[in-house]
Amino acid sequence: MIRRLPFLLAVIASFAVSIPATAAEDWTLVIHGGAGTLERERMTPEAEAEIRAALRLALDTGGTILSQGGSALDAVEATVRVLENDPNFNAGRGAVFTAEGTNELDASIMDGRGREAGAVAGVTMTRHPISLARAVMEKSPHVLLAGTGADRFSRELKLEQVGPQWFYTQRRFDQLQRFLERENAVDREAAAPHPRDDYFGTVGAVARDAHGNLAAATSTGGRTGKAWGRVGDSPIIGAGTYADNRACAVSATGAGEYYIREGVAHEICARMRFLGEGPQEAADQVQADTLALGGDGGVIVVGADGRWAFSFNTRGMYRGVALAGKEPVVAIFGDE
Repeated sequence: MIRRLPFLLAVIASFAVSIPATAAEDWTLVIHGGAGTLERERMTPEAEAEIRAALRLALDTGGTILSQGGSALDAVEATVRVLENDPNFNAGRGAVFTAEGTNELDASIMDGRGREAGAVAGVTMTRHPISLARAVMEKSPHVLLAGTGADRFSRELKLEQVGPQWFYTQRRFDQLQRFLERENAVDREAAAPHPRDDYFGTVGAVARDAHGNLAAATSTGGRTGKAWGRVGDSPIIGAGTYADNRACAVSATGAGEYYIREGVAHEICARMRFLGEGPQEAADQVQADTLALGGDGGVIVVGADGRWAFSFNTRGMYRGVALAGKEPVVAIFGDE
C-alpha cells in the first residue's frame, strides 16, 4: 500500500498542488529520515519528541537558507548535515555498524541546474559525508569516489575528520550484536525470532529555491551487518538521488538493492518529464513497481513547478515539509 500524508497536511498539500511556485518568494523543502516499521506502540514518547524536534530543526535550517534567497543546493546540504549530526538517524553520527564492527558511510548530492553530481561510498572518517559528496562534485573531475580514495580526498581538502568514537552509539552497537547472534546461530529456526532490518534510516532532502532551481541530497550508514564493502542506493545517482530542473528532485530511503535495480530516483523524474505525471502519481507508480520486485521504503519528491510528494510502502517514514510562508510540518507514522 502506498502511503502519503493524510488530512493533517491536506491544506499544505493542496496549496503545493494547486498553486505552482512561480513567485520570487516561493520555495519548497522536503525531507526524510528513513522509512520502515515505525509504530506508536514501539516508540517511547521521549524518542518520538526527539525525532520530531530533529526533523523540525533540519527543516528550519534549510528553510532559513531558502527564505533568504539561498540556493537549493546549499539548503539540501545544510539540512542533511543537521541529520548527520543526530544519533537518531542512520547517517553520520548514528550510522549502523558493518559485520566487522566499523562504520562505512555513503552520500550523494545533485544540482538540478546542470545535472552535476557528486557521491562517496564507504568513507570512514568524514564527519559530514554529504559535504564530501559535494566536494567530489565541485572539486574533482569525478562523480563517485569510494573507500580509501574517498577518505584520502577528504583529508586533502581538509574536511572535518573524526575518529570511530564519533560514529559510535550504544544502540547501533547493540543492533550489530543482535545481528551477529542471529547470523551465528547453529540452529536458525531455534534462534530468537527476528524481523529483517525493518527501518531504513537513510536521511535526505530535496528543495526548489526561489530561482526555480532544484537539488537533492542523501546520506546513510547503510545496513546493519553489511559485508564485503556493500554499497546501497544512496550514493548511486539515479537510484537514491536525482535532480533535474526539467522535471524534479528525488531522495530515496529503502531496500537499496531493489532501488538500484529499479533506478527509482531517475525513473520518477523520467515519468514526470516524459509522461507529464505529477510527483505523487510518478512516485506512487515507481514505488509500486519497486515493491513488486520485493523492495520497500520511501521517496520524497519536489517538482520543477514546486509541487511535492511523499510516497512510501512501509508503515511509516520520518518526514517533513516546509513551504514559503507556511509553518513547517513533520510526521512519523503512516496514519498521520
